[in-house]
Amino acid sequence: MRCATSSAARRQGVCRRCAVGGFAVAVLAVALAGCSVGPDFHRPEPPATKGYLHKSAAPSAQADARDQQQLQAGAEVAGQWWGLFHSSQLDVVVRTALSASPTLAAAKSTLAQAREQVTIARAAWLPSLSASLGAQRSGGHAPAGPAAASSLYSVGLAASYSPDIFGGTRRNVEQQQALADYQYDELAAAYLTLTGDVVNEVLTIASTRLQITTENDLIGIDRKNLTLTQREFAVGVATRADVLTADSQLAADLTQLPTLQKQLDQAYDQLAVLAGQPPAEWSSEPFDIQQFTLPRTVPLSLPARLVRQRPDVLAAEAQLHADSAAIGVAVAQEFPDISLSASLTRDALRAADLFHQFDTLWGLGGSLTQPLFKGGALRAQVRSAQDAFQAQAATYRSVVLEALGQVADDLWALQYDAQLLTVDRHSMEVALEALNLQQQSYTVGTTNVLNLISAQRAYAQARLSYVSAQVQQFQDTAQLLTALGGGWWNDQIETAAR
Repeated sequence: MRCATSSAARRQGVCRRCAVGGFAVAVLAVALAGCSVGPDFHRPEPPATKGYLHKSAAPSAQADARDQQQLQAGAEVAGQWWGLFHSSQLDVVVRTALSASPTLAAAKSTLAQAREQVTIARAAWLPSLSASLGAQRSGGHAPAGPAAASSLYSVGLAASYSPDIFGGTRRNVEQQQALADYQYDELAAAYLTLTGDVVNEVLTIASTRLQITTENDLIGIDRKNLTLTQREFAVGVATRADVLTADSQLAADLTQLPTLQKQLDQAYDQLAVLAGQPPAEWSSEPFDIQQFTLPRTVPLSLPARLVRQRPDVLAAEAQLHADSAAIGVAVAQEFPDISLSASLTRDALRAADLFHQFDTLWGLGGSLTQPLFKGGALRAQVRSAQDAFQAQAATYRSVVLEALGQVADDLWALQYDAQLLTVDRHSMEVALEALNLQQQSYTVGTTNVLNLISAQRAYAQARLSYVSAQVQQFQDTAQLLTALGGGWWNDQIETAAR
Protein backbone atom coordinates (compact mmCIF):
# COMPACT_ATOMS: atom_id res chain seq x y z
CA MET A 1 0.00 0.00 0.00
CA ARG A 2 1.32 3.39 -1.03
CA CYS A 3 1.72 6.02 1.65
CA ALA A 4 -0.26 9.23 1.12
CA THR A 5 1.87 12.23 2.05
CA SER A 6 1.48 15.96 1.93
CA SER A 7 3.47 17.98 -0.56
CA ALA A 8 5.74 19.33 2.15
CA ALA A 9 6.39 15.88 3.50
CA ARG A 10 6.93 14.50 0.01
CA ARG A 11 9.45 17.30 -0.75
CA GLN A 12 11.48 16.34 2.34
CA GLY A 13 11.30 12.68 1.39
CA VAL A 14 9.64 11.68 4.65
CA CYS A 15 6.76 9.26 4.97
CA ARG A 16 4.93 9.77 8.23
CA ARG A 17 3.60 6.24 8.40
CA CYS A 18 7.10 4.88 7.76
CA ALA A 19 8.50 7.19 10.44
CA VAL A 20 5.90 5.99 12.94
CA GLY A 21 6.67 2.42 12.04
CA GLY A 22 10.38 3.00 12.48
CA PHE A 23 9.77 4.61 15.85
CA ALA A 24 7.69 1.62 16.92
CA VAL A 25 10.48 -0.73 15.92
CA ALA A 26 12.99 1.33 17.91
CA VAL A 27 10.73 1.30 20.98
CA LEU A 28 10.34 -2.47 20.68
CA ALA A 29 14.10 -2.87 20.38
CA VAL A 30 14.66 -0.79 23.51
CA ALA A 31 12.09 -2.86 25.39
CA LEU A 32 13.81 -6.08 24.35
CA ALA A 33 17.17 -4.66 25.36
CA GLY A 34 16.34 -5.40 28.99
CA CYS A 35 17.11 -9.06 28.27
CA SER A 36 20.77 -9.92 28.80
CA VAL A 37 22.27 -13.29 28.04
CA GLY A 38 24.86 -14.81 30.32
CA PRO A 39 24.96 -15.07 34.11
CA ASP A 40 24.15 -12.21 36.44
CA PHE A 41 27.01 -11.44 38.81
CA HIS A 42 26.55 -11.84 42.54
CA ARG A 43 29.18 -10.68 45.01
CA PRO A 44 30.91 -13.54 46.80
CA GLU A 45 29.75 -14.05 50.35
CA PRO A 46 32.15 -12.84 53.03
CA PRO A 47 33.88 -15.49 55.14
CA ALA A 48 31.76 -16.89 57.93
CA THR A 49 34.65 -16.95 60.40
CA LYS A 50 34.39 -14.43 63.23
CA GLY A 51 38.07 -14.17 64.11
CA TYR A 52 41.58 -14.51 62.80
CA LEU A 53 43.63 -16.54 65.30
CA HIS A 54 43.66 -20.24 66.07
CA LYS A 55 44.06 -21.46 69.63
CA SER A 56 47.75 -21.69 70.31
CA ALA A 57 48.80 -24.77 72.28
CA ALA A 58 52.25 -23.38 73.02
CA PRO A 59 52.69 -21.76 76.42
CA SER A 60 53.43 -18.07 76.22
CA ALA A 61 55.02 -15.61 78.59
CA GLN A 62 52.83 -13.04 80.23
CA ALA A 63 53.30 -9.54 78.85
CA ASP A 64 53.29 -6.53 81.11
CA ALA A 65 50.16 -4.41 80.80
CA ARG A 66 52.18 -1.37 79.71
CA ASP A 67 53.56 -3.32 76.76
CA GLN A 68 50.23 -4.65 75.52
CA GLN A 69 48.01 -3.03 72.90
CA GLN A 70 44.24 -3.24 73.03
CA LEU A 71 42.46 -4.42 69.89
CA GLN A 72 39.18 -2.62 69.21
CA ALA A 73 37.17 -5.20 67.26
CA GLY A 74 34.87 -3.70 64.65
CA ALA A 75 36.47 -0.26 64.76
CA GLU A 76 37.24 1.45 61.45
CA VAL A 77 40.75 2.38 60.45
CA ALA A 78 41.30 6.09 59.83
CA GLY A 79 42.05 7.23 56.29
CA GLN A 80 45.38 8.74 57.36
CA TRP A 81 46.21 5.70 59.46
CA TRP A 82 49.81 6.78 60.02
CA GLY A 83 48.43 9.60 62.16
CA LEU A 84 48.01 7.03 64.96
CA PHE A 85 51.77 7.38 65.54
CA HIS A 86 51.36 11.11 66.28
CA SER A 87 54.41 12.24 64.32
CA SER A 88 54.11 15.48 62.37
CA GLN A 89 57.41 14.75 60.65
CA LEU A 90 56.10 11.39 59.44
CA ASP A 91 52.93 13.04 58.17
CA VAL A 92 54.95 15.53 56.10
CA VAL A 93 56.96 12.76 54.45
CA VAL A 94 53.88 10.68 53.67
CA ARG A 95 52.08 13.67 52.17
CA THR A 96 55.13 14.49 50.08
CA ALA A 97 55.18 10.96 48.73
CA LEU A 98 51.45 11.03 47.95
CA SER A 99 51.78 14.28 46.01
CA ALA A 100 54.85 13.32 43.98
CA SER A 101 54.69 9.55 43.53
CA PRO A 102 54.93 8.51 39.86
CA THR A 103 53.34 5.18 40.80
CA LEU A 104 50.18 6.93 41.96
CA ALA A 105 50.21 9.19 38.91
CA ALA A 106 50.40 6.15 36.63
CA ALA A 107 47.59 4.41 38.52
CA LYS A 108 45.40 7.53 38.22
CA SER A 109 45.94 7.75 34.46
CA THR A 110 45.22 4.05 34.05
CA LEU A 111 41.98 4.52 35.97
CA ALA A 112 41.01 7.48 33.77
CA GLN A 113 41.70 5.36 30.68
CA ALA A 114 39.50 2.55 32.01
CA ARG A 115 36.64 4.97 32.66
CA GLU A 116 36.87 6.26 29.12
CA GLN A 117 36.47 2.68 27.93
CA VAL A 118 33.18 2.58 29.82
CA THR A 119 32.04 5.68 27.95
CA ILE A 120 33.06 4.06 24.66
CA ALA A 121 31.11 0.91 25.50
CA ARG A 122 28.01 2.88 26.50
CA ALA A 123 28.03 4.71 23.18
CA ALA A 124 26.86 1.48 21.51
CA TRP A 125 23.49 1.94 23.22
CA LEU A 126 22.83 5.11 21.19
CA PRO A 127 22.28 5.60 17.46
CA SER A 128 25.25 6.65 15.36
CA LEU A 129 24.75 9.80 13.28
CA SER A 130 27.14 11.10 10.61
CA ALA A 131 27.08 13.91 8.05
CA SER A 132 28.54 13.85 4.57
CA LEU A 133 29.40 16.50 2.04
CA GLY A 134 30.50 15.59 -1.49
CA ALA A 135 31.38 17.11 -4.84
CA GLN A 136 31.93 15.25 -8.10
CA ARG A 137 33.07 16.46 -11.52
CA SER A 138 32.66 14.13 -14.50
CA GLY A 139 32.90 14.48 -18.24
CA GLY A 140 33.53 12.69 -21.51
CA HIS A 141 34.52 13.31 -25.15
CA ALA A 142 32.13 12.45 -27.95
CA PRO A 143 33.62 11.80 -31.47
CA ALA A 144 31.00 13.91 -33.22
CA GLY A 145 30.67 16.69 -30.71
CA PRO A 146 32.36 18.84 -28.09
CA ALA A 147 33.43 17.46 -24.74
CA ALA A 148 30.71 17.45 -22.09
CA ALA A 149 31.25 17.87 -18.32
CA SER A 150 28.92 18.05 -15.35
CA SER A 151 29.12 18.57 -11.63
CA LEU A 152 27.17 16.97 -8.82
CA TYR A 153 27.10 18.23 -5.24
CA SER A 154 25.56 16.41 -2.29
CA VAL A 155 24.97 16.86 1.41
CA GLY A 156 23.38 14.31 3.65
CA LEU A 157 22.87 12.63 6.99
CA ALA A 158 23.11 8.94 7.81
CA ALA A 159 22.06 7.16 10.98
CA SER A 160 22.51 3.63 12.14
CA TYR A 161 21.48 1.76 15.25
CA SER A 162 22.00 -1.75 16.54
CA PRO A 163 19.38 -2.55 19.19
CA ASP A 164 20.79 -4.50 22.11
CA ILE A 165 18.08 -7.15 21.99
CA PHE A 166 20.08 -9.95 23.58
CA GLY A 167 22.14 -7.81 25.95
CA GLY A 168 25.57 -8.19 24.36
CA THR A 169 26.20 -4.46 24.63
CA ARG A 170 24.84 -4.41 28.16
CA ARG A 171 27.26 -7.14 29.17
CA ASN A 172 30.13 -5.33 27.45
CA VAL A 173 29.34 -2.15 29.39
CA GLU A 174 29.14 -4.21 32.57
CA GLN A 175 32.52 -5.75 31.80
CA GLN A 176 34.17 -2.39 31.12
CA GLN A 177 32.68 -0.92 34.30
CA ALA A 178 34.03 -3.85 36.30
CA LEU A 179 37.46 -3.33 34.75
CA ALA A 180 37.26 0.34 35.71
CA ASP A 181 36.40 -0.72 39.25
CA TYR A 182 39.42 -2.99 39.14
CA GLN A 183 41.68 -0.08 38.21
CA TYR A 184 40.18 1.99 41.02
CA ASP A 185 41.02 -0.79 43.45
CA GLU A 186 44.51 -0.97 41.97
CA LEU A 187 44.88 2.75 42.65
CA ALA A 188 43.80 2.12 46.24
CA ALA A 189 46.32 -0.71 46.50
CA ALA A 190 49.07 1.56 45.19
CA TYR A 191 48.04 4.21 47.73
CA LEU A 192 48.11 1.70 50.57
CA THR A 193 51.41 0.18 49.49
CA LEU A 194 53.02 3.58 49.16
CA THR A 195 51.95 4.82 52.58
CA GLY A 196 52.94 1.52 54.18
CA ASP A 197 56.37 1.55 52.54
CA VAL A 198 57.01 5.15 53.58
CA VAL A 199 56.14 4.42 57.21
CA ASN A 200 58.27 1.28 57.19
CA GLU A 201 61.29 3.11 55.74
CA VAL A 202 60.94 5.93 58.26
CA LEU A 203 60.83 3.43 61.13
CA THR A 204 63.81 1.60 59.63
CA ILE A 205 65.76 4.87 59.56
CA ALA A 206 64.86 5.65 63.17
CA SER A 207 65.77 2.14 64.27
CA THR A 208 69.06 2.05 62.37
CA ARG A 209 70.15 5.43 63.71
CA LEU A 210 69.51 4.19 67.23
CA GLN A 211 71.44 0.99 66.55
CA ILE A 212 74.39 3.01 65.22
CA THR A 213 74.39 5.18 68.35
CA THR A 214 74.30 2.13 70.60
CA GLU A 215 76.97 0.40 68.55
CA ASN A 216 79.23 3.42 68.91
CA ASP A 217 78.69 3.26 72.67
CA LEU A 218 79.73 -0.39 72.63
CA ILE A 219 82.80 0.41 70.55
CA GLY A 220 83.76 3.11 73.03
CA ILE A 221 83.47 0.59 75.84
CA ASP A 222 85.50 -1.93 73.83
CA ARG A 223 88.30 0.60 73.31
CA LYS A 224 88.48 1.32 77.05
CA ASN A 225 88.48 -2.38 77.77
CA LEU A 226 91.32 -3.02 75.30
CA THR A 227 93.40 -0.14 76.66
CA LEU A 228 93.05 -1.33 80.24
CA THR A 229 93.75 -4.92 79.30
CA GLN A 230 96.92 -3.88 77.49
CA ARG A 231 98.08 -1.94 80.57
CA GLU A 232 97.43 -4.90 82.84
CA PHE A 233 99.25 -7.18 80.42
CA ALA A 234 102.22 -4.79 80.48
CA VAL A 235 102.48 -5.08 84.27
CA GLY A 236 101.85 -8.82 84.24
CA VAL A 237 98.33 -8.82 85.68
CA ALA A 238 96.52 -9.90 82.47
CA THR A 239 97.50 -12.58 79.98
CA ARG A 240 98.05 -12.29 76.27
CA ALA A 241 94.81 -14.21 75.76
CA ASP A 242 92.93 -11.46 77.64
CA VAL A 243 94.36 -8.84 75.30
CA LEU A 244 93.42 -10.86 72.22
CA THR A 245 89.89 -11.38 73.57
CA ALA A 246 89.40 -7.64 74.11
CA ASP A 247 90.87 -6.83 70.71
CA SER A 248 88.65 -9.44 69.04
CA GLN A 249 85.54 -7.98 70.68
CA LEU A 250 86.42 -4.50 69.44
CA ALA A 251 86.96 -5.81 65.90
CA ALA A 252 83.65 -7.67 65.98
CA ASP A 253 81.73 -4.55 66.99
CA LEU A 254 83.56 -2.42 64.43
CA THR A 255 82.41 -4.75 61.65
CA GLN A 256 78.76 -3.94 62.52
CA LEU A 257 79.07 -0.25 61.71
CA PRO A 258 79.51 -0.46 57.90
CA THR A 259 76.51 -2.78 57.66
CA LEU A 260 74.35 -0.47 59.75
CA GLN A 261 75.51 2.63 57.88
CA LYS A 262 74.77 0.97 54.55
CA GLN A 263 71.30 0.05 55.79
CA LEU A 264 70.72 3.64 56.87
CA ASP A 265 71.87 5.20 53.60
CA GLN A 266 69.86 2.75 51.53
CA ALA A 267 66.76 3.45 53.61
CA TYR A 268 67.17 7.19 52.96
CA ASP A 269 67.57 6.48 49.24
CA GLN A 270 64.48 4.29 49.17
CA LEU A 271 62.51 6.94 51.03
CA ALA A 272 63.57 9.50 48.43
CA VAL A 273 62.39 7.25 45.61
CA LEU A 274 59.05 6.70 47.37
CA ALA A 275 58.73 10.49 47.70
CA GLY A 276 59.30 10.89 43.96
CA GLN A 277 62.71 12.54 44.34
CA PRO A 278 66.20 11.60 43.13
CA PRO A 279 68.27 10.43 46.13
CA ALA A 280 70.94 13.08 45.39
CA GLU A 281 68.34 15.84 45.71
CA TRP A 282 66.45 14.45 48.67
CA SER A 283 66.90 15.78 52.17
CA SER A 284 64.90 15.33 55.33
CA GLU A 285 65.27 15.79 59.04
CA PRO A 286 66.67 12.81 60.97
CA PHE A 287 64.08 10.48 62.44
CA ASP A 288 64.25 9.39 66.08
CA ILE A 289 62.12 6.69 67.61
CA GLN A 290 61.17 9.12 70.38
CA GLN A 291 59.23 11.10 67.79
CA PHE A 292 56.65 8.33 67.50
CA THR A 293 53.92 7.30 69.89
CA LEU A 294 52.78 3.69 69.87
CA PRO A 295 48.97 3.50 69.56
CA ARG A 296 47.65 1.71 72.63
CA THR A 297 44.30 1.02 70.97
CA VAL A 298 44.42 -0.53 67.53
CA PRO A 299 41.26 -0.82 65.36
CA LEU A 300 40.57 -4.33 64.14
CA SER A 301 38.13 -4.92 61.30
CA LEU A 302 36.24 -8.22 61.40
CA PRO A 303 36.82 -10.74 58.57
CA ALA A 304 33.45 -10.00 56.94
CA ARG A 305 34.39 -6.33 56.80
CA LEU A 306 37.96 -7.01 55.75
CA VAL A 307 36.97 -8.47 52.37
CA ARG A 308 34.94 -5.36 51.65
CA GLN A 309 37.78 -2.92 52.29
CA ARG A 310 41.12 -4.51 51.33
CA PRO A 311 41.96 -3.22 47.84
CA ASP A 312 43.58 -6.45 46.67
CA VAL A 313 40.44 -8.42 47.60
CA LEU A 314 38.22 -5.81 45.95
CA ALA A 315 40.40 -5.87 42.82
CA ALA A 316 40.07 -9.67 42.65
CA GLU A 317 36.30 -9.30 43.03
CA ALA A 318 36.12 -6.67 40.28
CA GLN A 319 38.11 -8.94 37.97
CA LEU A 320 35.70 -11.78 38.81
CA HIS A 321 32.80 -9.47 37.88
CA ALA A 322 34.48 -8.61 34.58
CA ASP A 323 34.98 -12.31 33.79
CA SER A 324 31.32 -12.98 34.58
CA ALA A 325 30.22 -10.25 32.15
CA ALA A 326 32.63 -11.64 29.54
CA ILE A 327 30.59 -14.84 29.51
CA GLY A 328 27.52 -12.83 28.49
CA VAL A 329 29.53 -11.05 25.79
CA ALA A 330 30.60 -14.42 24.39
CA VAL A 331 27.08 -15.91 24.54
CA ALA A 332 25.65 -12.87 22.72
CA GLN A 333 27.85 -13.67 19.72
CA GLU A 334 25.68 -16.75 19.08
CA PHE A 335 22.50 -14.70 18.65
CA PRO A 336 21.34 -12.61 15.69
CA ASP A 337 22.79 -9.16 15.15
CA ILE A 338 20.17 -6.63 14.06
CA SER A 339 21.11 -3.30 12.53
CA LEU A 340 18.83 -0.41 11.50
CA SER A 341 19.86 2.42 9.20
CA ALA A 342 18.42 5.61 7.69
CA SER A 343 19.77 8.23 5.33
CA LEU A 344 18.72 11.58 3.88
CA THR A 345 20.65 13.13 0.97
CA ARG A 346 20.31 16.29 -1.12
CA ASP A 347 21.80 16.38 -4.61
CA ALA A 348 22.21 19.44 -6.83
CA LEU A 349 24.14 20.40 -9.97
CA ARG A 350 25.44 23.53 -8.31
CA ALA A 351 26.63 23.98 -4.76
CA ALA A 352 24.34 26.99 -4.28
CA ASP A 353 21.31 24.87 -5.24
CA LEU A 354 21.79 22.51 -2.31
CA PHE A 355 19.57 24.82 -0.29
CA HIS A 356 17.15 25.92 -3.04
CA GLN A 357 16.73 23.56 -5.96
CA PHE A 358 17.73 20.06 -5.02
CA ASP A 359 16.72 16.43 -5.29
CA THR A 360 16.08 14.63 -2.03
CA LEU A 361 16.85 10.98 -1.56
CA TRP A 362 16.02 9.05 1.58
CA GLY A 363 16.41 5.52 2.65
CA LEU A 364 15.46 3.23 5.50
CA GLY A 365 16.93 -0.20 5.97
CA GLY A 366 17.60 -3.01 8.34
CA SER A 367 19.61 -6.17 8.44
CA LEU A 368 19.77 -9.31 10.51
CA THR A 369 22.87 -11.46 10.69
CA GLN A 370 22.72 -14.89 12.29
CA PRO A 371 25.91 -16.94 12.65
CA LEU A 372 25.38 -20.41 11.22
CA PHE A 373 28.76 -22.09 11.21
CA LYS A 374 32.13 -20.97 12.56
CA GLY A 375 33.78 -24.30 13.21
CA GLY A 376 32.81 -24.39 16.90
CA ALA A 377 34.57 -21.10 17.64
CA LEU A 378 31.54 -19.46 19.23
CA ARG A 379 30.92 -22.27 21.71
CA ALA A 380 34.64 -22.42 22.43
CA GLN A 381 34.60 -18.70 23.23
CA VAL A 382 31.79 -19.28 25.74
CA ARG A 383 33.60 -22.20 27.36
CA SER A 384 36.83 -20.19 27.48
CA ALA A 385 35.04 -17.33 29.22
CA GLN A 386 33.49 -19.76 31.70
CA ASP A 387 36.89 -21.30 32.41
CA ALA A 388 38.38 -17.84 32.97
CA PHE A 389 35.58 -17.09 35.44
CA GLN A 390 36.22 -20.31 37.37
CA ALA A 391 39.95 -19.59 37.47
CA GLN A 392 39.34 -16.08 38.79
CA ALA A 393 36.88 -17.43 41.37
CA ALA A 394 39.67 -19.65 42.71
CA THR A 395 42.06 -16.70 42.63
CA TYR A 396 39.58 -14.62 44.59
CA ARG A 397 39.32 -17.29 47.29
CA SER A 398 43.11 -17.45 47.43
CA VAL A 399 43.39 -13.67 47.86
CA VAL A 400 40.83 -13.75 50.68
CA LEU A 401 42.70 -16.52 52.48
CA GLU A 402 46.00 -14.68 52.08
CA ALA A 403 44.42 -11.53 53.52
CA LEU A 404 43.09 -13.43 56.54
CA GLY A 405 46.47 -15.10 57.00
CA GLN A 406 48.34 -11.82 56.80
CA VAL A 407 46.15 -10.22 59.46
CA ALA A 408 46.52 -13.30 61.65
CA ASP A 409 50.32 -13.19 61.32
CA ASP A 410 50.38 -9.53 62.29
CA LEU A 411 48.15 -10.18 65.29
CA TRP A 412 50.48 -12.94 66.48
CA ALA A 413 53.40 -10.58 65.94
CA LEU A 414 51.84 -7.91 68.17
CA GLN A 415 51.13 -10.48 70.86
CA TYR A 416 54.70 -11.78 70.93
CA ASP A 417 56.14 -8.28 70.54
CA ALA A 418 54.53 -7.34 73.85
CA GLN A 419 55.96 -10.45 75.52
CA LEU A 420 59.43 -9.85 74.10
CA LEU A 421 59.29 -6.21 75.18
CA THR A 422 58.49 -7.26 78.73
CA VAL A 423 61.38 -9.73 78.81
CA ASP A 424 63.83 -7.25 77.28
CA ARG A 425 62.81 -4.54 79.74
CA HIS A 426 63.46 -6.91 82.62
CA SER A 427 66.87 -7.81 81.17
CA MET A 428 67.71 -4.14 80.78
CA GLU A 429 66.64 -3.37 84.34
CA VAL A 430 68.76 -6.27 85.66
CA ALA A 431 71.75 -5.12 83.61
CA LEU A 432 71.31 -1.58 84.90
CA GLU A 433 71.17 -2.78 88.50
CA ALA A 434 74.31 -4.86 87.95
CA LEU A 435 76.04 -1.84 86.45
CA ASN A 436 75.09 0.30 89.47
CA LEU A 437 76.52 -2.33 91.82
CA GLN A 438 79.75 -2.48 89.85
CA GLN A 439 80.02 1.32 89.93
CA GLN A 440 79.56 1.32 93.69
CA SER A 441 82.08 -1.49 94.12
CA TYR A 442 84.58 0.26 91.88
CA THR A 443 84.17 3.46 93.91
CA VAL A 444 85.11 1.71 97.15
CA GLY A 445 87.84 -0.34 95.44
CA THR A 446 86.32 -3.82 95.76
CA THR A 447 86.26 -4.50 92.01
CA ASN A 448 88.44 -3.67 89.05
CA VAL A 449 87.74 -1.50 86.04
CA LEU A 450 87.42 -4.47 83.70
CA ASN A 451 84.39 -5.73 85.61
CA LEU A 452 82.91 -2.24 85.45
CA ILE A 453 83.44 -2.04 81.71
CA SER A 454 81.93 -5.50 81.27
CA ALA A 455 78.83 -4.39 83.18
CA GLN A 456 78.60 -1.27 81.03
CA ARG A 457 78.75 -3.40 77.91
CA ALA A 458 76.07 -5.78 79.17
CA TYR A 459 73.76 -2.87 79.88
CA ALA A 460 74.36 -1.31 76.45
CA GLN A 461 73.53 -4.61 74.75
CA ALA A 462 70.39 -5.06 76.86
CA ARG A 463 69.29 -1.51 76.01
CA LEU A 464 69.84 -2.17 72.30
CA SER A 465 67.76 -5.32 72.47
CA TYR A 466 64.97 -3.47 74.29
CA VAL A 467 64.88 -0.59 71.80
CA SER A 468 64.92 -3.03 68.88
CA ALA A 469 61.87 -4.73 70.39
CA GLN A 470 60.18 -1.31 70.64
CA VAL A 471 60.83 -0.57 66.99
CA GLN A 472 59.58 -4.02 65.97
CA GLN A 473 56.33 -3.32 67.79
CA PHE A 474 55.95 -0.06 65.82
CA GLN A 475 56.63 -1.83 62.52
CA ASP A 476 54.26 -4.72 63.23
CA THR A 477 51.54 -2.24 64.21
CA ALA A 478 51.99 -0.44 60.88
CA GLN A 479 51.87 -3.76 59.03
CA LEU A 480 48.62 -4.69 60.77
CA LEU A 481 47.02 -1.37 59.86
CA THR A 482 47.97 -1.80 56.21
CA ALA A 483 46.85 -5.45 56.27
CA LEU A 484 43.43 -4.23 57.40
CA GLY A 485 43.23 -1.91 54.39
CA GLY A 486 44.65 1.25 55.92
CA GLY A 487 41.34 3.12 55.76
CA TRP A 488 41.98 4.31 52.19
CA TRP A 489 38.22 4.65 51.61
CA ASN A 490 38.20 7.48 54.14
CA ASP A 491 40.78 9.50 52.21
CA GLN A 492 40.61 11.18 48.81
CA ILE A 493 42.94 8.82 47.00
CA GLU A 494 42.11 10.17 43.54
CA THR A 495 43.35 13.61 44.55
CA ALA A 496 46.24 12.40 46.70
CA ALA A 497 48.62 12.26 43.72
CA ARG A 498 47.78 15.72 42.40
